[in-house]
Parts: sequence; structure tokens; C-alpha cells
Amino acid sequence: MLKIRLARGGSKKRPYYHIVVADARAPRDGKFLEKVGSYNPMLPKDGATPRVTLKVERINEWLVKGAQPTDRVARFLSQDEVLGEKVKWVQGNNPKKGTPGKKAQERAEERKQREADRLEAEAAAKAEAEAAAAAPAAEEAPAAEETTEA
Repeated sequence: MLKIRLARGGSKKRPYYHIVVADARAPRDGKFLEKVGSYNPMLPKDGATPRVTLKVERINEWLVKGAQPTDRVARFLSQDEVLGEKVKWVQGNNPKKGTPGKKAQERAEERKQREADRLEAEAAAKAEAEAAAAAPAAEEAPAAEETTEA
């Protein structure tokens, strides 16, 4: 299976990517069949030089041959006016990609439970304080009436 994907280049903290056609089993920065573009995320989005350059004809040929773009490359292709309509069907949707892992979900549940317990304890303490404030006032009122009657 062929993939159109990014291959990282550049030095540490200065990424630069080649858009390549490679076998899906090949490593990310390993053997590839052809370079079909480049992506430089260090350039400004609205600068004079484009962040993404594509060889549209070659990409079309590889798509016809059955190459599948990755999600990021499919986004680049759909933003290109020439390939916009042809590639929209290819773009994948991975809803689980951004969800936290099992441990992070457990920690979030624990935090939520602690917060609920804290709010419940605060509400109980507030109700107790209001009841305590109302009770002495009720006890003092009859005592005050007795002193005025005598």
C-alpha cells in the first residue's frame, strides 16, 4: 500500500518536511519512491513564500495509482484549489485521535468526583450554619418576651 505522507528533515526544533510517496511499511524518514512537495511550518501562514509546495500533476498520478494521503497531507491537498474537489473524499476522520488515554480519563473522573464531594460538603456546612444561626435567634426571642412581661 502506498502512502503520500510527510518525511521530517531539518535540525532540532527547526522542522522541515518533504511530502513523499512511500510504502506504508517504510519508516517515516526512510526509503521513499518520489518527493512530491514540501512543507515548512516555520514560515508565517500569510507570508510571501508559501508554507506548502505541491507537484500537482505527480500527486494526481499517484492518487490514480491508489496512493492514500495521510490526514495532514489530505488537508494540504484539499486546501489546494486544483485538488480540492478530488481529494475531499480521501480525507480521513479519526475522532479518537484527540481523546485522552485511559489513565488521564481516570484522573479526570477522580478530580470530578473530588470537586462534587467538596461542593456537597460546602453546601452541607452552609445549611448547618444557617440552621445554627436561625436556632439561637428563635431561642432568644421567647426569653426577651419573658423579661418584658415581668
